[in-house]
Amino acid sequence: MSAFLIAGFFVFVLAMVSAAGYLLHTRREASEPEALEMAARIGMEADQEKGLMDAAASVFHNLGEMLPASEASRDAMRKRLNYAGYRSAAAITSYFGIKCTSAVFLAMVFCAFALRTRDDGSMIFAAAVCGLGLGFLAPERILDVLIKSRNQRLRRSLPPALDLMVMGLEAGQALDQAMLLASRGLQSFSPDLSQELLGVYLETRASKSRADSIRNMRDRNSEPELRKFCNLLLDADRFGSSLAPTLRQHAKFLRVRFRQRAQEDARKLTVKMVFPVFFLIFPAILVVTLGPAVLIMQKYLKNLWV
Repeated sequence: MSAFLIAGFFVFVLAMVSAAGYLLHTRREASEPEALEMAARIGMEADQEKGLMDAAASVFHNLGEMLPASEASRDAMRKRLNYAGYRSAAAITSYFGIKCTSAVFLAMVFCAFALRTRDDGSMIFAAAVCGLGLGFLAPERILDVLIKSRNQRLRRSLPPALDLMVMGLEAGQALDQAMLLASRGLQSFSPDLSQELLGVYLETRASKSRADSIRNMRDRNSEPELRKFCNLLLDADRFGSSLAPTLRQHAKFLRVRFRQRAQEDARKLTVKMVFPVFFLIFPAILVVTLGPAVLIMQKYLKNLWV
């Protein structure tokens, strides 16, 4: 009797598992067309957004080509765009087009505001000139912020890159393969430094000397620590010294320097907090603590005078 119960229970469990698997399989097959349709719709939306971005970039590019600029100014601006990570052939003309568009847009906004508030023609002209100058200079300030933020990202990700390169060199790999390993490891953590190291590897594979590839990486970046790293690689390649101990000591030096810089900023914080505390927090504390006492004293003094 017990054997029949065990066999029946086994058959029941097998039937339930089979039914659940069949339902899940049919549901998956039914949902696959919906998933494919959704993926196609997302792809179409991405293509539309890319098309809009390409159209806007082409408009800025055409405007930038119409603006007169000397070759020296273009070279200087191209170098700054390289520092910010914009290295396409149309970056410089698109940047000048953005400057022209922002200048005209802010001039129109300032002029419209002046028309609503003032009727004087000279004031309207002055507002338009101010908007034109502000719109022309605003992209340069934004570019400075982008360069600074990219340099900070490169500086923060340099010690992990050195550690990955040391691991590759100690495993017996060449410097090019170690750079490729570090580039793959930093792809999600720091795409900027990953692209730089990958660029050195690809230039070396494209029959360019290793020293020239490292010099190109040094010239297209303005971060001092990255430039020191490039000089370190050039010196090691020139004199034939061992790279793994040098890179390990340099990574340790960078971490110590970053820690000292953070401690220095923490010590400066107490001095920087004096002015906000004195001008913002201290008056509010005085109002909260002495306000009721002042009101009570005013009430009793008024009764005395009466």
